[in-house]
Amino acid sequence: MRRLTLPVLALLCSFAAAPAAAVTSGSAAPDFVLKSAAGSNVRLSEMRGQVVMINFWASWCGPCRQEMPLLEKLQQRYARLGFVMLGVNVEEQSQAAQKFLKDVPVSFPILWDTSNSVSRLYAVKAMPTSVIVDRDGKVRYIHPGYKAGDENTYSDTVRALLRE
Repeated sequence: MRRLTLPVLALLCSFAAAPAAAVTSGSAAPDFVLKSAAGSNVRLSEMRGQVVMINFWASWCGPCRQEMPLLEKLQQRYARLGFVMLGVNVEEQSQAAQKFLKDVPVSFPILWDTSNSVSRLYAVKAMPTSVIVDRDGKVRYIHPGYKAGDENTYSDTVRALLRE
């Protein structure tokens, strides 16, 4: 019996340690649950039926700081049509992000990924990174980084997905 136990445990551990499949356009968006700044848990799968933009950001990231007010405008413009913006902060400590959000308040949920588990799940390699998910829970757009004008592409993508 012991001979079977060790190989089985080794096999199970190898599955647990295996990296997640890469998130690509057209793949199912990996589900997650994160605590929001408001104190509630937010689960991506509970947003099925809406177009969701997940924006991974950090307060120390200059382009993230530049992009945040533009994401708020996007949320304000399309929320009534079935659009949800989620800001996923990737810092281990949330104090700097909370301070930034006092100066640049947003109406969309800010989620704390203090262990970077969701960032790893989505293979985030650049700050910021935006992922847009369609109403069926499929990833339709991935964009690492930010430069002026990218918000126009976000808007075009969101508008197209809201029409589907």
